[in-house]
Amino acid sequence: MSNNKRVILIILDSVGVGEMPDSDEFGDKGANTIGNIAESTGGLNLPNLQEMGLGNILHIKGVASNSDPLASYGKMMEASKNKDTVTGHWEIMGLITEQSFPVFPDGFPEEILEDFFEATGVYNILGNIPASGTVIIQELGEEHIKTGFPIVYTSGDSVFQIAAHEHIIPVDKLYKMCEATRKVCDKYNIGRVIARPFIGEHGNFTRTFRRKDFSMKPPHDTVLDILKKKGLPVIGIGKIGDVFAEQGITKTIHTRNNAEGMKTLINQLSITDHGLIFINLIDFDMLYGHRRDVKGYAKALEAFDYELPDLLQHLEHNDILIITADHGCDPTHHGTDHTREHVPLLVYSKLMHPVNLGIRRSFSDLGVSILKLFEIEHQFPGKSFF
Repeated sequence: MSNNKRVILIILDSVGVGEMPDSDEFGDKGANTIGNIAESTGGLNLPNLQEMGLGNILHIKGVASNSDPLASYGKMMEASKNKDTVTGHWEIMGLITEQSFPVFPDGFPEEILEDFFEATGVYNILGNIPASGTVIIQELGEEHIKTGFPIVYTSGDSVFQIAAHEHIIPVDKLYKMCEATRKVCDKYNIGRVIARPFIGEHGNFTRTFRRKDFSMKPPHDTVLDILKKKGLPVIGIGKIGDVFAEQGITKTIHTRNNAEGMKTLINQLSITDHGLIFINLIDFDMLYGHRRDVKGYAKALEAFDYELPDLLQHLEHNDILIITADHGCDPTHHGTDHTREHVPLLVYSKLMHPVNLGIRRSFSDLGVSILKLFEIEHQFPGKSFF
């Protein structure tokens, strides 16, 4: 096994590159996160991603195609019949989800709530509707402070979210409540429980950076587990550890935003000389996609592009950098949920000649390509692009 290699995998959370053939089944016909943002803002300024070949993947206003790109380029289709964070990340690491996680467009049924009450000791809640997290705390925050009841809500994803003011339900207590809820959600196959602490006063409630995801454990080993079993470091930055329920991770580093994530990534390059460094940059999705903030999303993309040269300068000769996404979240589209889209694929190495990687049939092609690099045998679906 060749274990002296180092792979850096960056997930640009929700940066989709256009509808998939089955997008209309999800109500997402016409979705194109990065393409539509570029059209809506008069063009994106992404010179470094353009140099890498992003403009070769799709038409992006302001980002030209490149006849001599720095990176290999393509896009990937999702084989799983979902469009959520957990499914996307799991499939990238070789685990295709055959069954959709349940969603709750009318709120959680009585059966689930009864189990929640029994597991947590909570006897009443506020909400129990699909909602935007920033909106629901404004609507119910004052009543929450008066009653002490947690705010429970969901979204278009398979999530059970619990919001609480940090002065009413301390964060540690909220986390324990979510841990108990995770056991309930395992029974119903619900993808994630999310703690959503907030602070402030009526009319000015704001969510804090102490959000925490409690995901169901992957039902089988993923590529991460295989790497870990082979003795390779698997560093999870951002919410990676949460998404995989810490399974297959050797070290987790939580970060508050994209800027801190990139600083942490560059720092890890100085102390981790082989294995996988796996980061999720969450701001695109959490701050801009779900909130339908087109200009904010565009600025976040340009901020990431601005930081790319510094990252590239820290790469060693035999490093492999892979940039992709886990789903779409087109802020020009209807609603506030994720969108069913292809995701970009950029693969950079100083040792490799860039090629067109085409349209991959599954995100799992990425995971098995990483195993191929480390010369590890496996039984995962997918086809290596190396």
